[in-house]
Amino acid sequence: MPKTKKLCDHFSGDPDFIRNPVQNIFMLKIHSLRAFLFISKKIFMQNKNVKMEVINPHAAGIDVGSRSHFAAIGQGKEEIKEYGVYNEDHQQLIKWFLENEIKTVAMESTGTYWQNLYSALIAAGFHVILCNGKFTKNIKGKKTDVKDAQWIQKLHTIGLLTESFLPDEATEQLRTYCRHRTNLVQQAADTTRKMQKYLRLLNLRLDVVVKDVTGLTGLAIIDAICKGEKSPEKLAQLRHGNCKKSKEEIAKALQSNERKDYLFGLKQEYQLYVNFQQKMKEIEIEKLLNEQINSDNEKKQHFIDKKVYKKINKNTPKNLDINLLSYQYFGGVDLLAIEGVSHATALSLMSEVGNGIHKFDTAKQFASWLRLAPNNKISGGKMLSNRIPKGSNLLKIALRNAANVIGNLKDTALSNFFNRIAYRKGRPAAISATARKLAVINWNMIVKNVPYKPQNDYEFLDQKRKRKVQEMKKLIHKFDIKINDLGLQA
Repeated sequence: MPKTKKLCDHFSGDPDFIRNPVQNIFMLKIHSLRAFLFISKKIFMQNKNVKMEVINPHAAGIDVGSRSHFAAIGQGKEEIKEYGVYNEDHQQLIKWFLENEIKTVAMESTGTYWQNLYSALIAAGFHVILCNGKFTKNIKGKKTDVKDAQWIQKLHTIGLLTESFLPDEATEQLRTYCRHRTNLVQQAADTTRKMQKYLRLLNLRLDVVVKDVTGLTGLAIIDAICKGEKSPEKLAQLRHGNCKKSKEEIAKALQSNERKDYLFGLKQEYQLYVNFQQKMKEIEIEKLLNEQINSDNEKKQHFIDKKVYKKINKNTPKNLDINLLSYQYFGGVDLLAIEGVSHATALSLMSEVGNGIHKFDTAKQFASWLRLAPNNKISGGKMLSNRIPKGSNLLKIALRNAANVIGNLKDTALSNFFNRIAYRKGRPAAISATARKLAVINWNMIVKNVPYKPQNDYEFLDQKRKRKVQEMKKLIHKFDIKINDLGLQA
């Protein structure tokens, strides 16, 4: 056998021998079946060629940068060019694509540098694929902008890149306004904390006698202090009728040490707080929502009564009926019927996703996009990891906040689900699981137009007693429990 293998290795490298392998084998009178199979396998491996189907033949790839963009329409050196970030450079890039009959373009979502180029390509009529950077990582080797652009173009040509979710233009405008308002709310919260600090340094313990220093009583007293009022009795007269503390106790807490530097800092922070509140009122969220609703005659016909039992947070936009607007926006879907879902949650859903939620084929895809579904990693039939992926967005935060509120409710369908998870895995895991459940419920309500129906409705005391008795009877029958085992008398 070693001699036969050596002979096979010698002739398998001969081109004439490979052209007519069967004829040459018989000519050489090699009668060994093993030798024939060995040579045939070697010839097959030499001629084997794996090909991948081209999905996008007229494709280009762009490596987005802060100062320049590298665009590739092929894998050759002459098929890649560098362009700047100005509008004139974008038009030159579009002209080059049109000259080479490019129809679809793939690019990374690098920071915010992609947005202007993306808008220019969309306006020019290209089909643009915006990809997550983790899906376009190159193979091992030297990393350059040229290689990255060529690698993106190659992946897009054979159809290995998935498109990231992007809302429509109207939703994107609403998202910009809402995110800007969220930043103003956070900055106003910072000034509130600094006002409390300067009040303590001035020995004005307003935080002790009022629940919120930015409430009606607190702001009235701070405004009077900044205007030069020093008398504790006169400051206590500004107490609102709903304040629980008496005027005498408030006057005791307002004995100031009159430090000028601390008073100057308090005035500055109070002016900033008032300015932030004024800027928030100027954001026209209601106008933008009404424009979207009035453009559809079917949406305008929907109407729903106010939910007086839903508390309105002080950071919620004033004079904005989010209950009615969300009901009309989603075409008659009552999101606030879900326990724990607040006006802020509904506004986040409208601004972050909007009607683009229909782009997700299933509720699982929507939950996975929110990064609320476990990322199962299985190898060899063994679960290596099932953690929730890192990363967050404002809608995920809003759903987790709603899930946390549900955890504090009593005897509801979602709170019972929350408590079952919390008992086994702890509260953080219960918040994530309930947030995912809320995402699935919202998707089904909006996409399938299904009203929210909790799994178990409200039960009166006699109904609960009857259900518990039935459960106990099943357990007694299952385990054959006797009266003596329970220590009870018949």
